[in-house]
Formats: sequence, structure tokens, C-alpha cells
Amino acid sequence: MARRSTPAFNIPNLLTYGRILAVPAIVLCFFLEGRLQSSDFARWSALALFIAASITDYLDGYLARIWEQTSNIGKMLDPIADKLLVSTCLLLLAADTDRTIAGWTLWAAIIILCREILVSGLREYLAALKVSVPVTQLAKWKTTIQMVAIGFLLAGPAGDKVLPYTTQLGIVLLWISAIVTLYTGYDYFRAGLKHIVEE
Repeated sequence: MARRSTPAFNIPNLLTYGRILAVPAIVLCFFLEGRLQSSDFARWSALALFIAASITDYLDGYLARIWEQTSNIGKMLDPIADKLLVSTCLLLLAADTDRTIAGWTLWAAIIILCREILVSGLREYLAALKVSVPVTQLAKWKTTIQMVAIGFLLAGPAGDKVLPYTTQLGIVLLWISAIVTLYTGYDYFRAGLKHIVEE
């Protein structure tokens, strides 16, 4: 039986709001001393918040379905929350004092960020045409790999002290995510352009 609550403030939507609020909290972890820095404490704190936010990414959709609490605001904010979380973390990791994402690895981050912007634009256009392009299973795997990669990179040098090659593993996963991102982005644009041409 569906649980009754105000659509904007049901539990699935509250989890989504929490994920959005986690974004400035993660940024704050890197500015605890009034400047951008990446101490071990900052990294572990940011990682804990990121893991909690990533879990809500799964829970909000799952609970909305089983409790029949899907809402328009939830459908709108869920992808926005995901993109804010991923984009902010990638930018932080590129700007931190350890330069966790640097050199050629910056291209992996750029690919991911550009794809998210382009797909968001296409999705908005298709929504105006009342066309919905379903999320593929590969796109879901892409998101999972992306989240795991960012988790390892947030741990970074602090994680290397506990598990050797934590940063390197995060970089490898980020590149895998970028490659899958290119493919899923192409797949999405191919499906979307078909509707645009027909229009």
C-alpha cells in the first residue's frame, strides 16, 4: 500500500534533497581551513558524505517505485542531483592541492562533464517534444563505475596509506567510465536525433 505524504516532501524526495545538500557539504570539507586543501581528514570526510549521497541515489528511486510515490519534482531533481554531485567532485579533484585529477586524466573528466551537459540539453529538447528516451542498462553501469571511481579518487593519497594504489585504481576506473560515457552518449544522441529528424 502506498504511503500518504505531501508529494514534495515524501521520503524519496527528501533523500534527493539530501543528495543535493551533500554537494556544498563535500566542498566545505576541502575548505575547512579557509582555503582549498586536501588533508586526510578532508578526504575521509568528503568520502563519507559522497558514499551516503550515492546510496540515496539508489534508494530514492527504489522507494518511489515500491511506495508508489513518484512525483514530477522527483523526476526533475533526481538527474540534477546526480550531475551536481559528479560534476562538483570532479572539479574539486582537479583543483585540489594534490592535483588528484591532472594531466591526461583531465580529459576523462572533461569527457564526462561535456557528455552530461550535452545529454541534459538534448533531454530538455526532447521533453518539449514529449519524447522520452529510456535509460539503458549500460548507462546505469556507467553511473556505477563513475561513482566508484570518484570514491577512490576522493580517498586519494589518504586512501593510498590504507590501500596501495587507491588513486591509480580510481584513475583507471575514471577512464573506463569516460569510454563508456562516450558510447552511451552516442547511443543517446542517436536515439534522440531520430526523433528530431522525424519532427
